Order: sequence, then structure tokens, then C-alpha cells
Amino acid sequence: MLNRFDEGSRRDRVIVALDCEADKAIAIAYELAGEASWVKIGMTLYYAYGTDLVKMLKRRGYKVFLDLKFHDIPHQVEGAARSAAESGADMLTMHTIGGVPMMRAAQKGALEGAATAGGEVPVTLGITVLTSMDQATLAQCGVERPMQDQVLALAGLTADAGISGVVASPMEAAALRAQMGPDAYIVCPGVRPAGADLGDQSRVATPAQAFDNGASHIVIGRPITDADDPVAAFRTIAASL
Repeated sequence: MLNRFDEGSRRDRVIVALDCEADKAIAIAYELAGEASWVKIGMTLYYAYGTDLVKMLKRRGYKVFLDLKFHDIPHQVEGAARSAAESGADMLTMHTIGGVPMMRAAQKGALEGAATAGGEVPVTLGITVLTSMDQATLAQCGVERPMQDQVLALAGLTADAGISGVVASPMEAAALRAQMGPDAYIVCPGVRPAGADLGDQSRVATPAQAFDNGASHIVIGRPITDADDPVAAFRTIAASL
């Protein structure tokens, strides 16, 4: 199923995950300026640098995916989303398993933070099932239904909550696109170029496959950040699209 994002460049929808130690991450961000449009900040970097890093990357011209996976009572998540939006984050995440009231609170906080900062409201995404998890890991957590059924069920909660979309593996992207329609954000980590080390990922696809399956954006980290030449690695991935 086509989505509205197909009208734009796939290259500009590749999010580089700076999931490495701080000095290396900042150096790579400087190298990729003008090449990549998006970078992702996860917990490792954010706990070291906080909102100053978001602001620095924005000054370098990036859109920033702040991937902190909020999961708490609605009051706390509303405040966290407000602070994230005030910092200039363009995209943020929360766990769908936190429930509809929590996700609604996150959306409210994002709206308030953007209004305070005078910026755009960030894209709000619900984490469905982490791409490191397989069916056995899901069962250990007490979830017996098939992986895709679980992902689709959790994605349905995001529609009720009024947030922008989901984070899910590229293996579920086609079913999600069919369920959520052409306008939903479907952001897919677990993306690896052909032949790349899978690391701790369980449910993966190549960059081109992920987009063909319906992803709006893809997230790629170690194949770029661990490369001898991160710029060349990014260009190779972009060329494959």
C-alpha cells in the first residue's frame, strides 16, 4: 500500500542512530552534516548531554529523533514530552504498553511544549514491540499471541490516543500500513544492509525492503556509526534506495 511519504526522497527519511559513546557520536554528526537529514538520540547520549545536544544538532541543520521511550504515569509522561518538545525535538517516542491515557498525556505535553517554544509539534510515536525481541522473548513476558497480532493490537491504541504513528520492525510494516492508512508515521529500526552484522536485532530487513513494505522512515545505526568511513557507508545505503 502506498503512503504519502513516497512522494519524497527516501534518502531524506533515513535516520542515523547515534547509539555510541558521546565523542564518537558528535564527530559522526559533524561528518554527516549535509548528507543525512535526521539523527537519533537515544538514552546513552541523552543521559550524558541532555537537551544541549538536541539544540546543538538542530543548529547543525538536523531533524532530531529523541528516542527516550517514555513509560510512566500520565502526569510524568506529559511533562517529559513537554520538555522534549521545548528542546526542539522533531520526533519522540513512548511505549504503547503504557496505555491510551498515557499516550494522550504525551500528545498534550508535546503540543504544549511546541507552543511554548514557538516551534513545530514533534511527531509522536508509540513503541510496539522492540526489534530485538522474537516470539520466544514475547512469550517470556506473558504475551502468547503471534508477534504481528501483538504489534497490530498495540498500534490500534495509538489511533485511539491521537498520536502520529508507531515504531515497529520492517517485518510488520506492510500490515501496519494497511491498518493505519497512508498518513501514519511507521518508523522502522531493525534495518540492516544486505550482509551486515545483525547485532542484537531479531526482526530485520534491508533499507529498500523496509521502505517497500510501507515504512515512512527507517533507523540505521551501527552499519553507519561503526563503519571506517561513516559518510561512505551512508552514501552506499542511500544509493541502494
